[in-house]
Amino acid sequence: MTGQRVLVTGAGGFIGHHLVHYLKERGYWVRGVDLKLPEFGVTAADEFEQLDLREKVNCLRATRDVDQVYALAADMGGMGFISKYHAEILHNNLLISTLTLDAARENRVPRFLYTSSACVYPEYKQLTTDVAPLKEEDAYPADPQDAYGWEKLTTERLCQHYSEEYDIETRIVRFHNIFGPLGTWEGGREKAPAAMCRKIAHAKLTGDPRVEIWGDGKQTRSFCHVTDCVEGIHRLMGSDFSEPLNLGQDRLISINDLADIVAGIAGLEIERVHVAGPQGVRGRNSDNTRLRQVLDWEPQLSLEDGLAETYRWIEGQVAERLGWESLENAELSVAQAAS
Repeated sequence: MTGQRVLVTGAGGFIGHHLVHYLKERGYWVRGVDLKLPEFGVTAADEFEQLDLREKVNCLRATRDVDQVYALAADMGGMGFISKYHAEILHNNLLISTLTLDAARENRVPRFLYTSSACVYPEYKQLTTDVAPLKEEDAYPADPQDAYGWEKLTTERLCQHYSEEYDIETRIVRFHNIFGPLGTWEGGREKAPAAMCRKIAHAKLTGDPRVEIWGDGKQTRSFCHVTDCVEGIHRLMGSDFSEPLNLGQDRLISINDLADIVAGIAGLEIERVHVAGPQGVRGRNSDNTRLRQVLDWEPQLSLEDGLAETYRWIEGQVAERLGWESLENAELSVAQAAS
C-alpha cells in the first residue's frame, strides 16, 4: 500500500476512468474530479467531486491535501471536434490547465503530471503518409495542429517554468492516439479506432457492408491501448524525468488498414466508402527511443489484441442502441438473415 493521496482530473473521461481504477489497484487514495461522472461504469475513486475546473475556487478545492496531481481534464475529442471548435477549445483548456497548475502550487502539491498530446508537433513534419517518427525535440520550431495543439504546447512550457521557479515538480506526457473500451464511441468526439469499431459494428448488425472513411484512408497514425497508457503515465510520475515524453505505439498504420483489421475482428467483408471529412495531418508516428531510455519500458499490447477488446465492447454498445436485448441475439439474427 502506498498511502499516497492522488488527484485525477478528468476522472469522468475515458483515460481518467481507467487511471483511477489502475491507481486504486495499487493502493493509492484517489480523488476524482470532472464535470461529469464516468459514462460507462462506476468510478473506483475514494472521492468523486463534480467541479468546473475553469474556476479557480474549484481548482483549489480539487487539489487540496494531495501528494500528486494527474491533470487529464480537457475539452477535447476526435478530429471532427478539434478541427472545428478552436475558440471554445483554446479558451476552456487554457483556463483548466493554468488554474489547476496554479492551484496545485498554492496548495503545495509536490508533483504534477500534465497530459499533453502529439498534436503539439508541427504540421510541416507530418505531410506524408510514410512520416518519420516524431522525436520530442521535433516540437520546435513550433507549428502545432489546431488550437488544441497550441494550448497543449503552451501549457507544457508553463509546467516547465513552474518547475523551475516554484516548489513543484512537473511531468509532461505526450499521448499518441489512445484507444480502448469504456470511451466515447459516437457523437463526434470519438477517436478514429472507436469510430471505426462503431461503423463496422453497425455494418455487421444491420447487414449493410458500407463503411464510410474520411478522405482516401491512406493517412497514417499509430495507436496505443489505454492499459499501456495508464501504465506509462504512472511510471513517468514516479520517475525523475521532467522533460516532455512521448507515450504511444511506434507502429505506423493507415486508416484503410485499421478498417481492415477491425473488419477481420468482426468477421465481416466491408465496402469502403471514401467521403469528405477532416483528416488532420497526413501521417503521424511516435519515436519511442526516449521512452525506452527513461522508463526502461514501452507499450506491450498489440494493436490487434487491443482492437479485439475494444471492438467487442463497442459492438455491444451498438447492439443495445439498435434495440437488441443482447449481443448474442443480434448476431444470431444477422446470421439468419444472411443464410
